[in-house]
Amino acid sequence: MEAPGAAHRTIEAVWRIEAARLIAGLTRIVRDVSLAEDLAQDALVAALEQWPESGVPDNPGAWLMGTAKHRAIDLIRRNVRLQEKQEQLARELEAQTADQPAVEPDEVGDDLLRLIFTACHPVLSTEGRVALTLRLLGGLTTEEIARSFLVPVPTMYQRIVRAKKTLSAARVPFEVPAGPDLAGRLSSVLEVVYLIFNEGYAATAGDDWVRPELCGEALRLGRILAELAPNEPEVHGLVALMEIQASRSRARIGPRGEPILLLEQDRSRWDQLLIHRGLVALERTRQLGGSLGPYALQAEIAACHARARAPEETDWERIVALYDALAQLSPSPVIELNRAVAAAMAFGPAAGLELADRLSGEPLLERYHLLPSVRGDLLFKLGRLDEARSEFLRAAGLAQNARERVLLLKRAAACEQSSSP
Repeated sequence: MEAPGAAHRTIEAVWRIEAARLIAGLTRIVRDVSLAEDLAQDALVAALEQWPESGVPDNPGAWLMGTAKHRAIDLIRRNVRLQEKQEQLARELEAQTADQPAVEPDEVGDDLLRLIFTACHPVLSTEGRVALTLRLLGGLTTEEIARSFLVPVPTMYQRIVRAKKTLSAARVPFEVPAGPDLAGRLSSVLEVVYLIFNEGYAATAGDDWVRPELCGEALRLGRILAELAPNEPEVHGLVALMEIQASRSRARIGPRGEPILLLEQDRSRWDQLLIHRGLVALERTRQLGGSLGPYALQAEIAACHARARAPEETDWERIVALYDALAQLSPSPVIELNRAVAAAMAFGPAAGLELADRLSGEPLLERYHLLPSVRGDLLFKLGRLDEARSEFLRAAGLAQNARERVLLLKRAAACEQSSSP
């Protein structure tokens, strides 16, 4: 018997890893995303009730799937209005449950990919597609997704509820589309995969700065997409971007889990294999021709960092030019903020601060902690220490990630120490 607190932490970790595969496998079986998520949640509740007493099973994913399948059988049999074929499905499920793994290993990738394309069906709004897929495949809470989109939590909750209802009412098939349908739904899928990666790369909340399982899941899905759509430049652009960013993972965390910022990282710890894979994917994007899309442009920016052996060797002027192109293609206040950082490195902190100050009245950045964080850094470099300290404290108050908050408070304290006589 495990202590309840330890058991619940273990269950939470298992759920983060297994939720997407569980929901995908159940969707393949019951052909209803909303029902599959309900069954998965039922299995989670059963785990919370039983595992603190019985212990965590050797194969928790199989246990959760087996429990969810039994719930599906019970649900089917209780509903007297179901047709005869559904009773047949119940018998087939019951036969499958005995002494079989939760999902056959070679089905996992296919199921997850089907689930992404199902959740990204055109019957949903773009916001609904992205939000629902993050919820189902990323294992993210509604609160985490809302922060990713910089919108209120109730707004995001309603998007997810509406999306599930719409999918169910439209009887969207659980499949990967082909031909023109594939191209039409690819952009939403790419956006979802990258948002999952970003949540793993720099967690919006919680006690951990990174969530490697989400980065790994996004990378795996991106590589599958590159095989599925080999002639789509932006697929390779996204893969290139994720590979190069993931190469820094070991250097981004200190011995106590604290964040290490890009310019302070030990670049000998960057994964050269991932960098090579990213540069190869980026070259594939160029070979396919045409103008670079937003993911390929971001990958070009990441490649500038990857090629620099030391921070001072970074081609910051090229990075500014790439951000200029990105801002024209996909206007965003977050891109403008990143452009301000690059301009500060290329032309001095005063130039960067001028650009950052233009964003002060931007509604989408009102609760975005990185705006005061960037302003604090630039003010510090300009010797305006009291102003810098205020900005770092404001950023710490807005930050939802505990590790990031500690870093910002340390920077505020450093301003105070530097200004002391």
